Amino acid sequence: MLEKLDRSRVHGFLRARGKTIVNGRGEEVLLCGWGLGNWMLCEGYMWLARDNRNFDRPRNIEDTVRDLGGSVYAEGFWREFRARYIGRGDIKRMAELGYNSLRLPFNWRLFMEDEPGEIKFREEGFELIDRCLSWCEEYGIYVFLDLHGAPGGQTGDNIDDSRDNVPRLLTDRDYWDKGIALWKELAGRYKDRWIVGGYDLLNEPIRTVRYDYPNVDYLVPALAEFYGEAIAAIREVDRVHLLSIEGHHWSTDPLIFWKKYDDNMVVHFHRYGCPPDLAAYTDFTALRDKLDVPLWLGETGENDNAWYAAMYTLAFKLDIGINVWPWKKMECLNSPYSVPKPEGWDKLLAYTQGGPKPSKEQAIALLDGYLENMKIENCRENPEVSAALFRRPPLCLRGSDFDSLPGKGRSYSALRGETSFFYRHETGMAIRVEEGHDAAESTGWARWGIYSVELEAGEFAVYTIHRPAEGTRLRLSLSAGVPASLTVEQDGAVIGGVTVSPGSPAPEFRLRAGAESLVKIRVEQGRLALNSLSFG
Repeated sequence: MLEKLDRSRVHGFLRARGKTIVNGRGEEVLLCGWGLGNWMLCEGYMWLARDNRNFDRPRNIEDTVRDLGGSVYAEGFWREFRARYIGRGDIKRMAELGYNSLRLPFNWRLFMEDEPGEIKFREEGFELIDRCLSWCEEYGIYVFLDLHGAPGGQTGDNIDDSRDNVPRLLTDRDYWDKGIALWKELAGRYKDRWIVGGYDLLNEPIRTVRYDYPNVDYLVPALAEFYGEAIAAIREVDRVHLLSIEGHHWSTDPLIFWKKYDDNMVVHFHRYGCPPDLAAYTDFTALRDKLDVPLWLGETGENDNAWYAAMYTLAFKLDIGINVWPWKKMECLNSPYSVPKPEGWDKLLAYTQGGPKPSKEQAIALLDGYLENMKIENCRENPEVSAALFRRPPLCLRGSDFDSLPGKGRSYSALRGETSFFYRHETGMAIRVEEGHDAAESTGWARWGIYSVELEAGEFAVYTIHRPAEGTRLRLSLSAGVPASLTVEQDGAVIGGVTVSPGSPAPEFRLRAGAESLVKIRVEQGRLALNSLSFG
């Protein structure tokens, strides 16, 4: 698996070959990278403005900056924002951390004039793409061009910069024509650039039904039609690049994949807020078998590190590449980089929700502080995020997140909505609530974080770990109602054993250096619950 993730495989045009993606040498590639959210399409929550419809999308954020700082300042602010939010240092660091690809989301208004009935291109967006591609060529990272905000909007929510929460790309002919023209222009400009991994035609088209927004599910047939027309336009000028096709309802519904839209395509889906088990993938692995196409978990994340460690190693084992969201945002722990919040920033946020308006001087000082803080050299790195994503120590795993194939287990975590305290489901082993927790305390995906696996004599669980150093410490959190003994193996060799009783301290073991190691916990006598494994 690790060789498919290696950046040495960033070589030549990507293409689909059956259920896999291969590079220019015909080697299989597993995509692994981050989305450059907020750079070319801002989202208010990345500025700490959550649940704030006055500051939730680019046009609203732009209006606020202009309102606070004036038109002249706003023009300079956005020029500096584009120059600073993502720079050469970000791409260099991404490569150093081992990522082989990125997803570049953008807003159509950076590329085209918003004039009815006219197809007129702007160079600003293309210049930003060109700059990013040159860095990625330098450091060996594939770039997927992601139309995150299509003309008129394709989602009908803040993430596509729509005016009225209706995906007018699919209802208004002028926006439709602009969307087709934009993809043909992009394909014409980048048809010879192999560092462009592919074209992600529409991000998360046609949102789910919401009580406060119009129901737009009737547009699903139009979505399929748009894909067909856009692909035909692209293929007029570019027969080479891989196409990334997403379903509707936040890219989770496979309904539109009743056919293959192109011989060189990947089925792109998203996963957030779900238990990190096989159930998160099975709808799409079945589709992969039906259509004989590769899969890409093209957007996921916004969770904690233990969830990352469970969710993404499982994806890799299923031959599914990933792209996590986003690379950086303000004051966070679950992205690789955190932008420090400027002092006094809450005054700006309060104004967007009806509070007093800062003076022009105060507002400019706050926004200038943001411009300075967003440079990668001024951000805080969260190294534990990449460690969890790649399953490299130091990290912590839940006991229930054992590998799907070894032992008696057939499922990775198998939490599909069961509410009983103690059950044996598809794992063949008991998945139970960890001592000190109550299943009623948590709902939805969060319930996953309170479960452990119970092992009886003869049962075992296996956990994949990548690149442990010599002497890496393994600490087991166990619950034993009666005395029990266990052994720990690494890659088939016993590295230790212990007998535990109620109240025993957490046992510790030392690992050997390795690339991709399998750590097996086997109960020899008695019964115990394995709550978590800490590697560090």
